[in-house]
Amino acid sequence: PVRQFSKLLVSATHPHFLLVILLKSDANIQVCFQLFKEILFFKRENTTFAVMEKAEKKKSRKKPVIWIVSILLLLIIAAAIFIYSLVFKPVELTETKYIYIDESKDYEAVVDQLQEKVELPNEDVFRLLADRMNYPNMVKTGRYAVEDGMTMPDIIRRLRSGSQEPVNLTFNNIRTKENLAGRLSAQLMTDSLSILNVLNDSAVAESYGFNEQTFGAMFIPNTYEVYWDTSIESLMNRMKREYDAFWNGDRMGKADKIGLTPIEVVTLASIVEEEATYSDEYPTVAGLYINRLNRGMRLEADPTIKFAVGDPTLRRILFKHLEVESPYNTYKTDGLPPGPIRIPSTTSIDATLNPQDHNYLFMCAKDDLSGRHNFAVTHAEHARNARAYQRALNERGIF
Repeated sequence: PVRQFSKLLVSATHPHFLLVILLKSDANIQVCFQLFKEILFFKRENTTFAVMEKAEKKKSRKKPVIWIVSILLLLIIAAAIFIYSLVFKPVELTETKYIYIDESKDYEAVVDQLQEKVELPNEDVFRLLADRMNYPNMVKTGRYAVEDGMTMPDIIRRLRSGSQEPVNLTFNNIRTKENLAGRLSAQLMTDSLSILNVLNDSAVAESYGFNEQTFGAMFIPNTYEVYWDTSIESLMNRMKREYDAFWNGDRMGKADKIGLTPIEVVTLASIVEEEATYSDEYPTVAGLYINRLNRGMRLEADPTIKFAVGDPTLRRILFKHLEVESPYNTYKTDGLPPGPIRIPSTTSIDATLNPQDHNYLFMCAKDDLSGRHNFAVTHAEHARNARAYQRALNERGIF
């Protein structure tokens, strides 16, 4: 590494003379030239050149000295230009590259990552610049963008200042806390186990106004701009703010109109989304469940049975499944289950808040196995639909 100099005006014969001038003066060639003039003409007592003094004593040697000085100046200027071009040579990229620095990565790991993804113009010069800018002692976690045309000083300044590029955090189609933890950790610095521990922590849930069963309702599927190295606590706080913003006056009014709290709406919406394959059926299914709740009927929702037995892939609900003892078994318990059986989309939440007005109380999957439903007002009509569906399952060997 380059040793520290107490003064900028060092001997012109020193091996690091050019780099010291460049690094101390931001590689300004005019400044380099001016400094060299000062060395040549104003430090006569210490310099080996003392041009003016010797010229006065030996005028006969004036022309050779001028030629020597001129050549030296040209060499120094050429060397300065060369070094300047090394220091400020821009990186050439076809697309923006991202450098990820977590808590386990040190300066050497950062340099390795830069070489792998960016191909620095000159690693030795980069290390020298980084050392002079004290970056090895100022490594910060984060996700940093390196763009086409950036120079090595630009890259170091960005890394040193912690000027991160945020990520677009997206999550949807989430069934379990494990799914949520995995989806979040895949886009952030933190690991899935740490996130899962927080999601299962009842004390944390209660601090945000939920319990362990309802905590999932706080997470509204969307795309959020966050920093890659955001802490779990900061992420939870952000999700709570987004939850509060989502439940604005309009949605709160609609929830009150159908007689449900926001958490209950999310819980019902999770059942609606699991029940209906197609979103255009969401309002119809939501209206049907609300009709049953208003009449004091059990929901008897098959998705809650799948959740209760822990197998969302079940293609046929059997009588043995209906007997499972669980607060999520809506064939045996009244009202809504203790919490959402998945994290519902905003589409299903809004459909639940805007249910279709009808008299349906029953539904059954169509016998064409298209994923759509036949809806019925009476149990007799429902029984006919159910028999047709069961016959279709038998014919296809789905038992």
